[in-house]
Amino acid sequence: MPLVAMSAILEPARNARIGVGAMNVIQLELAEAIVAGAESAGRPVVLQVSENTVIYHGALEPIGLACLAIARSSSVDVSVHLDHATDRALIAAAVELGFPSVMYDASVLDYAANVATTAAVVAECHARGVWVEAELGEVGGKDGVHAPGVRTNPAEAADFVTATGVDALAVAVGSSHAMTTRDAVLDDVLIAELAAAVPVPLVLHGSSGVPDHGLASAVAAGMTKINIATHLSAAMTDAVRAALTDPAIVDPRRYLGPAREAVAVEVARLLTLLGSRVS
Repeated sequence: MPLVAMSAILEPARNARIGVGAMNVIQLELAEAIVAGAESAGRPVVLQVSENTVIYHGALEPIGLACLAIARSSSVDVSVHLDHATDRALIAAAVELGFPSVMYDASVLDYAANVATTAAVVAECHARGVWVEAELGEVGGKDGVHAPGVRTNPAEAADFVTATGVDALAVAVGSSHAMTTRDAVLDDVLIAELAAAVPVPLVLHGSSGVPDHGLASAVAAGMTKINIATHLSAAMTDAVRAALTDPAIVDPRRYLGPAREAVAVEVARLLTLLGSRVS
């Protein structure tokens, strides 16, 4: 399958009330593992490159072009997405590079400024045929104003979508970024209220901290795009640690290869979980 628009993956999933995994890429092996897992599960997937990852690499182009190439060679639908971008110049660079989707995160701003700047980004991106995600409600776990106790108001969310024209909305419902334990408790009642109020797919950030049953329940309540980063990084790191117990290993392929395989297995499992309807 070729690289596809985000709408080609998310809209059918939203209509079917199933979830789509959106997995963050830090280096090439993670991108390869994510797509291998998606192919094993026979499910579509989203490769995400965050602003922090771009800073780590020093530029978007090397990791971005790698993700686009891997997506184009996949046997399942793959979209490529710029995650948590606060820099509008970075968004412009992603659009120019060929990313079909971006997230503009102005959640640190007050509501009026968030609306104004997000609407401007949406207008620029839509003119190039690029899909835009935004955030309302300050999902916890990041430095600064992001607070784990914040919740997104459904009426405000509906007004925000109307005012900005965004294609998907990340909401605060109890998750938190960068969790290494899977014990976050989501507000499924609020998720259902948001899904009823907002005419675009809902996005769950901080999904690594949510247990399997919580993810399934959130999808059943109306969540569509499920962002996962820390959980896969942990799976990769655990596999690297296990391989490096052999002091004779010096070739990176000897530890990155098993790590890539471990992540692919976990990606396949998660995508199968998210893509199964809960009655």
